[in-house]
Formats: sequence, structure tokens, C-alpha cells
Amino acid sequence: MKHLRNIILSTVSAGLVVSLAGCTNSYEDYNQDPYGVSKKETERDAYSLGAAMVNLQSWVIPTDVNTNQFTECLCGGSYGGYLSDSNAGFIGKNFAQFSPENSWNRVLFRDFLPKLSIYFNEVKSATDEPVPLAVAQIIKVAGIHRVTDAYGPIPYSKVGQNGEITAPYDSQQEVYKLMFKQLDEAIATLTANRTLNFSPKADNVYGGNVEKWIKFGNSLRLRLAIRISKADPALAKQEAEASVSNEVGVMTSNDDNAFMTLSNTNPFRVVMYEYNGGDSRIGADITTYMNGYKDPRREAMFTKSTFSRGTNGYYGLRSGIQIPGAEIAHAYSNYNVKTDTRLLWMNAAEVAFLRAEGALKNWNMGGTAGSFYKKGVELSFEQWGVKGAAAYLADNTSTPAVYTDPAGLNSYSGSVSTITIAWDDNNTVEQQLERIITQKWLAMFPLGLEAWSDYRRTGYPKLMPVKVNNSGGVVSNERGARRLAYPQEERSNNLDNYNAAVGMLGGADNMATDVWWAK
Repeated sequence: MKHLRNIILSTVSAGLVVSLAGCTNSYEDYNQDPYGVSKKETERDAYSLGAAMVNLQSWVIPTDVNTNQFTECLCGGSYGGYLSDSNAGFIGKNFAQFSPENSWNRVLFRDFLPKLSIYFNEVKSATDEPVPLAVAQIIKVAGIHRVTDAYGPIPYSKVGQNGEITAPYDSQQEVYKLMFKQLDEAIATLTANRTLNFSPKADNVYGGNVEKWIKFGNSLRLRLAIRISKADPALAKQEAEASVSNEVGVMTSNDDNAFMTLSNTNPFRVVMYEYNGGDSRIGADITTYMNGYKDPRREAMFTKSTFSRGTNGYYGLRSGIQIPGAEIAHAYSNYNVKTDTRLLWMNAAEVAFLRAEGALKNWNMGGTAGSFYKKGVELSFEQWGVKGAAAYLADNTSTPAVYTDPAGLNSYSGSVSTITIAWDDNNTVEQQLERIITQKWLAMFPLGLEAWSDYRRTGYPKLMPVKVNNSGGVVSNERGARRLAYPQEERSNNLDNYNAAVGMLGGADNMATDVWWAK
């Protein structure tokens, strides 16, 4: 029987863990024994647990630069209204124009599913202690839900121990039920052992703090509950209320925020500054909203544009366009991300907005929709180190700006939305929902896949339609992509299970078919 006190890593093994964590595509290397360390010695200093747990964490928001580029920047960034492609070489094959190549489209499916299973099983092999196992289960769900939210039905309950995904699919409804079951069990285990912290060497998010993991688990459960609130209202209400009524509860302060500390350069920094001078830029959608709101967070979040003529400011590049050459594309605002910026998984501001939406549905969230809405804005301002939240929340006249392209290429006539900032209890429920989701969207930056899910689920925030649609009429300019098509490898390597999955999907395997919770 292993003991929690044995999880403390030795100084030597700590260096090895950090080294291993820097490369997330070398699973085979972890089965080797280049230093001649015996299994008994490995268990004694928790080398295996540290390597497996840190690498499992690396597949929630991917730390690998190439993977991060495809999932967070090119896909999530474009569809979530946060980023836009600034490499003209991407024309005709990108997500924004609804025509991703299979090498782009496959990443979130073919890389995430096996890696999450591999490293989760590595944690199980490294320890039989309930606390790290429960934490690992929460981490796995945090990654898996991003895959099912992008594709719909996925292989989950029957994925092989070695990460082999040539397996039967679960319907998305069943995936969600299983994720809730796993979260419920993990949260119950951690709550019963809330004082039994584990080694910070095995945790680059909360440094082994169990109560922080309970709050994250409850907050993740609340996120998923809100996601299915139209598809399964009874289950959603049950899981949401269980999250906030747990004795430890959900995230309520920025001290609870889930950020992953990295041993290498932040991948957003590489993609947006180093790859070809930057393969992505800040999107026009988010700067248009924030310019209209005169949002003081802009300076903390973005750099100013660098056009040689005219007044420079916070001007984003419109998404889904004929991508201009680098001289123009790289002059738009960029993400103010440093080499050592930590990777955001989830923040307390998002949780406040989730509770606001739950309260809007008359669920017991511990407060009113208006109070949680205001708290969400205040938390976001505090997270970014910006003052002025009170004045911002009192603004009942400002609306998103009209987008005038500084380069004169892709302006958009009219404003996409007329929603103001100040909370009004006399507004309709739909107006209040748009206000909640819009501010939640601003506060969640740069979590593009989350923003895309909210957009598909609610229609908010309202975004500019694409100008270049290469889907052959399949995808609507106004509704945008509703999911990702399955990788071509599924039709060639897993055909029977693929065909069954398309039947579960209830529509064609293309980007216009809604996933279960968005129908």
C-alpha cells in the first residue's frame, strides 16, 4: 500500500519531471529506463506519479505548441471570436473559412483522446492512493469534454488501456452522464480527504492543494451542467445545484483560478509572435465589443495596432476573410502574452457568470442573476489588474462599436449587437442572457473552445459573419460551424463504429450538424 507521504518527490526526480513535462508527444520515452531506476525506487520517490500527472495536465489546454495552435488558436480562437488567422498561407484550408484540412481537423480527436487515456492510466499505474486518482479523474474530464463538445459522439467508455481509440463511440448524452458520474465520485473522494494535500511536484496547477481541486471539480461540473441545460434540464439542475451546495463549493475568488504553470514558453506566445512573425492576431469581434464599451481591460489583454498611417489603437483582424499579406496582417493588435504567462483552464469570473445563468433559470445558485453578473465583471477586472469596474458596471448606454477596418479591407456596416453593460432587472430574460454571455465571453479570454460552445448553445455573443465561406454551401455564414467533422482516419480504420456514431449524431458528418446539447 502506497502512502501519501511517499508522494513527496526527491530533488533529483523533480528535475526529471520538469524535463519530461516539456515534451508531451513522447509517451514511448516514459516506458524506457535510461537512468536505470528500478520500479521500487521509482515508486519510492513518486517519479512515475509526477511524470504522469504533469503530462496529463498538459493535455487539458495543450502545452505542446503545434497542438495548441490547431486547437486553441486556429479552431477555438476563430470560432470563439477571439483570434483571426494572419498567415496568408492558410487560405483555403482553415477553420475560419469552414474548410480545414484533415491534418488540422484531426488534432483535437486523434491526439487528445489517446493522450488523455494514456496519462490517466499512467497515474493509475503509479499510485493506488485515492486523492491523486480523484484529481486525475477531474483532469481527464476537463480535457475530454472539449473533445465531445467539438465533435459530438466520441469513443470514451471503451477506449483501450493503451489509448487505442479504434473503439465503439458513446453518444454525447452518455458521455456527459459518464463525466458527471466521474466528477461526482472524484469530488466526493476529495471532499472526504480535503486536508490530505499531495506533492506540488506532481501538480503544476494547484501545487497539490486538495481544496483547490475540489473547487475546480465543482466549477467544472457547473460548467457542464449549464452546457446541457436545454438538452437535459433536470440533470443539469441537479448537477449545478450539487456543485454550489458542496461543503467546499466552487471558485469564488481569483485565488481559486486554474492556471497551469509552464516549464517552457507559453505556446500562445510562440504562435502569435514567433511562427512566421505570428500566425494569429486578435480578432475584430472582441476588440469591437471592448472598444464600444471603452473597456479598460484592453491595455492588459492586447497590444495596440502598428499601422504606419492613421491612428493606432486596439484594432483586431476580422475572421473568415481573404487573409492579407504579413505586412498588413501583422499590424493588427496582438495578444499581450509573455513567455512565462500561465495557461488558463478556468477562472472565478466564468464561475460567477455560470451561477448568474443558473439563477436566471431559477436554480438555487446562492444568489441572484444580477449579483453574480456584477461579481463576474469585478473578478475579471481584478484578475487583469485593472481598476474601474464600478463605473463600467454603471454604464447603461455604451454598445459594441461598428467595425471599421484600419486597412480598409473588411469593415462591417452596423453593430452586431445593441446590448449594454449595466444590469437591468426589468429587461427580458433573453436580454439578460445576452448580457451574461457577452461579459462571460470577455472574461474567459483566451478560452476559444469554451466561447464557441457558448455561441452554439445560446447564439451569444453575436459575431460578424464570415466573408469567405469555402464549405460549398454546407455551413451557414450566420450560424457558423456547429461542430467538427470526424477525421478521415475514422472512416478508414474504424468504419463500423464511425457509421454508428453518425447515426447517434442525428445528421450528416459535417460542420453544419448540431451536437446534442445545441440542437
